[in-house]
Amino acid sequence: MINTFPGNAGHLLVIISFVTALAATFSFYKASQENDLAKSWLKTASLVYYLHVAAVIGVVVALFYILLNHLFEYHYAWSYTSINLPFQYILSSFWNGQEGSFLLWIFWNALIGLVLLHTNRTWKAPVMTIYALVQAFLASMILGVVISDVKIGSSPFILLRDALSMPVFQINPNFVPEDGNGLNPLLQNYWMVIHPPTLFLGYASTLIPFAFCVAGLWKKRYREWIRPTLPWALFSAGVLGLGIIMGAYWAYETLNFGGYWNWDPVENAVYVPWIVLVASIHTMIAYNKSNTALKSSIILVIATFIMILYSTFLTRSGILGNSSVHSFTDLGLFAQLVVYMAAFTILSIGLAIVRWKEIPSSEKETSTYSREFWIFMGATVLSLMAFQVIIPTSIPVYNAIIEGFGGVSNLAPPADQIGFYTQWQLWLSILIAILSGTGQFFWWEKMDKEKLKQVLTAPLIITLLLSGLIIALASIREIPYMILLTASMYSLVANSFILYSVAKSNIRLSGGAITHIGVALMLLGVLFSSGYSHIISENNTGLLYSREFDDEVNQKNLLLFVDETREMDGYQLIYKGQRLELRDREGYIAKEVLRATAKHDYFTVSEMVQLEDEILAKGDTVRVFPENTHYEIAFTKNGRTDVLYPRLQLNPQMGNVVSPAIMRGLWRDIYTHVTVVPPTDEEIEWDEPTEQVIKPQERFFLNDQVSILEEVAILNAQEDPSVAGADLAVQAKIRVFGKEKEYLIAPKFIIKDGMIGRVPDVSKPLGLRITVQTINPEENTFTLKIEKTQRDYIILKAVEKPLINLLWLGTLVLLIGFGVALSRRYSDFIKMRDKGIE
Repeated sequence: MINTFPGNAGHLLVIISFVTALAATFSFYKASQENDLAKSWLKTASLVYYLHVAAVIGVVVALFYILLNHLFEYHYAWSYTSINLPFQYILSSFWNGQEGSFLLWIFWNALIGLVLLHTNRTWKAPVMTIYALVQAFLASMILGVVISDVKIGSSPFILLRDALSMPVFQINPNFVPEDGNGLNPLLQNYWMVIHPPTLFLGYASTLIPFAFCVAGLWKKRYREWIRPTLPWALFSAGVLGLGIIMGAYWAYETLNFGGYWNWDPVENAVYVPWIVLVASIHTMIAYNKSNTALKSSIILVIATFIMILYSTFLTRSGILGNSSVHSFTDLGLFAQLVVYMAAFTILSIGLAIVRWKEIPSSEKETSTYSREFWIFMGATVLSLMAFQVIIPTSIPVYNAIIEGFGGVSNLAPPADQIGFYTQWQLWLSILIAILSGTGQFFWWEKMDKEKLKQVLTAPLIITLLLSGLIIALASIREIPYMILLTASMYSLVANSFILYSVAKSNIRLSGGAITHIGVALMLLGVLFSSGYSHIISENNTGLLYSREFDDEVNQKNLLLFVDETREMDGYQLIYKGQRLELRDREGYIAKEVLRATAKHDYFTVSEMVQLEDEILAKGDTVRVFPENTHYEIAFTKNGRTDVLYPRLQLNPQMGNVVSPAIMRGLWRDIYTHVTVVPPTDEEIEWDEPTEQVIKPQERFFLNDQVSILEEVAILNAQEDPSVAGADLAVQAKIRVFGKEKEYLIAPKFIIKDGMIGRVPDVSKPLGLRITVQTINPEENTFTLKIEKTQRDYIILKAVEKPLINLLWLGTLVLLIGFGVALSRRYSDFIKMRDKGIE
């Protein structure tokens, strides 16, 4: 029976959240009018907003209830979950679809709004007016109502029978599927449990600087909005940056394009607002210090939020469908997303234009030797970086606009997007490194020409010495890479000087230096891990693997047969065979010893198996992840062995998907993935069979390997239920002595009701299928039918990623820097607020 209560309750709460967001907007607006009723309206607005938060939490609870209880009568639960999905991935399924991700965004907005209500006094009404209005627009995205054939939002609570026109619903409207489609296996990763919530918290927090900025323009408080905004901007940049890096690390661990950043349009859509946000932080800091760059701060803060809305449009409207593998499909929200983006673009830019002449400007002339000049230059370069990325990323939008007016557009995104974006971003990154190193000296000291020479001499000398040494040792020959290395080292050295100097007096003032050191380390990590990434799995056999393979596979990949040793980059490699990952315990188990049961993820073991911490007896049942086949490869060097498990995933949404395994080291990672795998059971082509007559305990050869027929044992139904009712059932146990391990092949011979049944056994590692053809009791011999095919093999690609840990270390240092700066700015804000200044 269909359970409609949680869906109806959830949908009602969505409507309540939308209505209360609108009501809160109106009430906060009235409270901002500064009349006798303002306090009364503010109390009403706060109460309505609390109701809004309660409704949003209720919506979240309703959707989680549906997902956790496997209510597959709901389209969302059926689309993204299944009965066997672990709890942590049910969490992931919550934000897997558009509706759930919008709800996650709304949820973070709602909670942050509570913080704003309790941390601001004079700003509360105008800021919350803007904030609640944005929240109303977001809530409309999951409203799921139709008014006069106009669809407003897409509900996560729609029933499956209303979403799909399946014939079964015409027969039985109350039909409920036994199971759901499950979560995309690529998303069954711990990073997908924490990356999207972090990213959407970053998205939500960008609204706060925007709300303060627009409120400042609206209430003509042109200067005061900077102080409460700056801590929130630092928080937003830190969280959004962390979310971006989490996504990059997920891609590095899960996808097989060989890196962590692919300049995919969806990646670009998140990167651009973050870059603009960082630029706005610098101009706001400049204003706090010297009352300059106020107009630049307004422009950049507004641009950050507009870029967030634009990235939302790009990724959710379906317009990137042909240029990105990460974007959502169109749920019919195209027009609504355009209205959402246009409304706040017109509101904010229009208000800025109206107020522009009234906004104070500094009459102070900016000198080359002033900190304002260097901050402005840094913000300009950051803006150029964002501009360079967003223009080509928007090509599908240009095409849609031109075609919408009846034209024809031949514009196409860059064919080599990595090369295209990198060549521009590299040079702009060089400028950022130089500016971040030099600008810090201007920040802490008054400069003139002589003073500048004095403070830069030591950092420049150290930079040149270190860079020259690294260039020589690392054999760097490309001019752009030499310049990037030198600029990054300069930023690292210069900011280290500043950090040492500042930390001696007050460590709380060191946030900028720490952050810039993090950026320098990240640039060095990107330089070496991407610029000097190289393939180490060269085919040195002199043999062509197959004419059906492209040159890349034949030349840059290593062929590994099971249990045969190959050499690669000083390592001894042994491919151990195919494995499945255990579901209810740690570790992997050989695929060859598993026998299927009625449940798709439960298997019995055909022989005793030694796991890391226990022994499985023959017939024991284990639970695995059957959609993921792992290939066990042992890497041995200098007496140390590391085992990797690159993966092939049977992905119902994307076909076969290969995921890497990474051997992590202090100085380099070895990034491996399988490029060619053995054929499936249905694809195997067997040679013409041969027959061989064998006696028990007799040794013979199978595929040039010594083998022995150990015994032929009688089977009973208690031991093997599949032979119940048989007149005779025996099983031959053939032991094959491989180079690295022994294999057991156990075909069955069954007589039932005068009929003979032959059940062959297949050993994929050996490429053998053996059948007991006849039994000759008088001579005590057994005739075996032997069929051969290609032995189990894989073709492996291995890539060295030198010094990639500098990238991850730089990220950590960057976040620490943001944290130090945030702590300082928030403390300053609290002190000023306590003095009655906001």
